Amino acid sequence: MSRIERALLSVYDKQGIVELARVLVDQNVELLSTGGTAQLLREKNIPLREVGTLTGFGELLAGRVKTLHPVVHAGILARRADPQQCEELKKHNIAPIDLVVVNLYPFAQTAARREASPAALLEQIDIGGMAMIRAAAKNFPDVAVVVSPEDYPRIIDELSQRGELSLATRLALAQKAFASTAQYDGCIAATLGQVEVNEKGLARRHEVEPPPYLVLSYEKALLLRYGENPHQRAVLYRTAGVPAYGVAGARQLQGKELSYNNLTDLQAAWDLVNEFDEPAAAIIKHTNPCGVATGRSLAEAYGKAYECDPVSAYGSVLGFNRVLDRESAEAMAKHFIEAIAAPDYAPEALERLASKKNLRLLVVSSQPEAEWQVRTLSGGVLVQDKDLYTAKPKEWRVVSKRAPTKAEQRALVFAWKVVKHVKSNAIVYARKDQAVGIGAGQMSRVDSVKLGALKAVLPLKGTVLASDAFFPFPDGVEEAAKVGVTAIVQPGGSVRDAEVIAAANRLKLAMVFTGVRHFRH
Repeated sequence: MSRIERALLSVYDKQGIVELARVLVDQNVELLSTGGTAQLLREKNIPLREVGTLTGFGELLAGRVKTLHPVVHAGILARRADPQQCEELKKHNIAPIDLVVVNLYPFAQTAARREASPAALLEQIDIGGMAMIRAAAKNFPDVAVVVSPEDYPRIIDELSQRGELSLATRLALAQKAFASTAQYDGCIAATLGQVEVNEKGLARRHEVEPPPYLVLSYEKALLLRYGENPHQRAVLYRTAGVPAYGVAGARQLQGKELSYNNLTDLQAAWDLVNEFDEPAAAIIKHTNPCGVATGRSLAEAYGKAYECDPVSAYGSVLGFNRVLDRESAEAMAKHFIEAIAAPDYAPEALERLASKKNLRLLVVSSQPEAEWQVRTLSGGVLVQDKDLYTAKPKEWRVVSKRAPTKAEQRALVFAWKVVKHVKSNAIVYARKDQAVGIGAGQMSRVDSVKLGALKAVLPLKGTVLASDAFFPFPDGVEEAAKVGVTAIVQPGGSVRDAEVIAAANRLKLAMVFTGVRHFRH
């Protein structure tokens, strides 16, 4: 156990610091402080000593230098069980510091503002705070380090009950401290990777480029029962240092604990429904959609999505891009569903779904658009831009003799939005607001065409077809025409494009090229 006699408090985020300071004073702890923290505590009539009275220096360089001094760092770093080090402290009249409460300048929040200049970024790089955190964390057997206000209640509770902090507590705090400094430095490294030198000096690049050094920082959010299979361990981590967002930061309102597979499917559902401006519903199995539709309401969208493949929809995960209402909840209550992702839920919807106690309901907030996608490899990782390319019909090129009708064009746009979210080789049969058949993950594109038709429950006559990549041969077009397809959207770019276009003309199909591929592996 470590008795706290002296604590140094220097925080940017002042949430809870007054309450913590009062408890420390009640425990007869001498408080040392600096700058704005000292000013706040004095205003609250909390006794303290300015760090400058220890070091013999006030703040230097407009506050850039406050705690970078041997008196401070020797007091933190001295090993209490080492007689020689303790003697050195006495020789130089240095008092040990037993608790360091520090949090850092908000670099990540500043970096998130693209208009923030390099000069503004540099001013938000904390030096003294980082040095104190690392020193205290290194010496955690003797010194406790607290970097987050969320840990103050734990400190207050333990001090109030025991008057001391256990070694286990100090270890946990040190682990969190080093994780926070790693995240902080990682954010700095990534952000400075976006700074360049131009004719005016330093500037931030308008386009986000891959940083020269990739430092990823995540914090454990949820221990999962197992991974994709019961013999695999799994944990959900969420992005550290920022407010929770996206599927990893979702708020679960009811239902069983989430599984690894639930989360991957929820992400697929959330990504897909957010392709649409109108009310949309997506039904996901094994990260592939087995039903997608839009409508005047979520209930209408869900009903049409379910029609696509009712058999596969059993035990599925759903995504919605609007607040889930009572009517929608009523429509799906009769079906077995594993989980739902939505921006929120109306009280009436929650009431209707409350009887389905195992159904997981997640509130998902929007995520930043500029995100890297990371996939592990043996010995490294692959990093790429997230596929944020949206359907742009004005840039499409009609390559067939017949142009799509207005109705076909609308259906082609819908199908193109959906096929982006289907595992390649991907084929989607669709009408203007409803997926009709989906062929996913086949090694041959013509097999995906056949599979999509085979899976279709609704009539295929008069549908359109989207292909995530070019048709290497005319056979896929010919198979689509057999089942009643009237128009096709595809990227183009095959060495046999001329043959494929000729097949479309011969079969009186409209065909457009997007010039953009949507492989999904």
